[in-house]
Amino acid sequence: MGKMSYYTDFWGMNYDICPCDVHVTDYLEARNVKDSNIFHFGTGTHHHVGIRCHENGSGNRVLGITASVEEAEAYVKLAIERPEVSKSYKAFFGDIYVLEPKLLPNFDAVALVHLCEFRAPAMDEYGGYTDRQLIDLFTEKLNPGGHMIFYTKSMAWDRAQPVVEAWAKDSGFEKTEEFKTLAIYRKNK
Repeated sequence: MGKMSYYTDFWGMNYDICPCDVHVTDYLEARNVKDSNIFHFGTGTHHHVGIRCHENGSGNRVLGITASVEEAEAYVKLAIERPEVSKSYKAFFGDIYVLEPKLLPNFDAVALVHLCEFRAPAMDEYGGYTDRQLIDLFTEKLNPGGHMIFYTKSMAWDRAQPVVEAWAKDSGFEKTEEFKTLAIYRKNK
């Protein structure tokens, strides 16, 4: 069995290159999403989504995952320096492609902004999900009326878009809006 596939770098706040995390919080604020459980794929060392949801008074709770050791270490430092943020924001190190669904709560919004960016063939050796299986997992964890959020300017959107469109058709979701660089999907009623 191979070693876990992880990100050997880290991502700081580079808004001009990748504004997706800021756009996620802008979307949540613009749509008045409050007192909700949010899942966020790819925290960055900046941990913007978790910090912003704490600071803006929305009452949103954020669970983030990173496969970057540096980003996980940045969360540990954040939790030590600002424990009030860690009350409503938890981030953990791991491979999103091997999450155990029974360990996850349900969510009101799921931001899969890095879909198709990090899936590697080595993950097949240890039973990693495909990107489609990952969306399906979170579809099962999405509360009624919840939001699925994707990033249309992702470096892998050319691969992610057909996966998202096939999932939406098969699962009864429709794109309800485009918000800045994001595509928002919700289940048809």
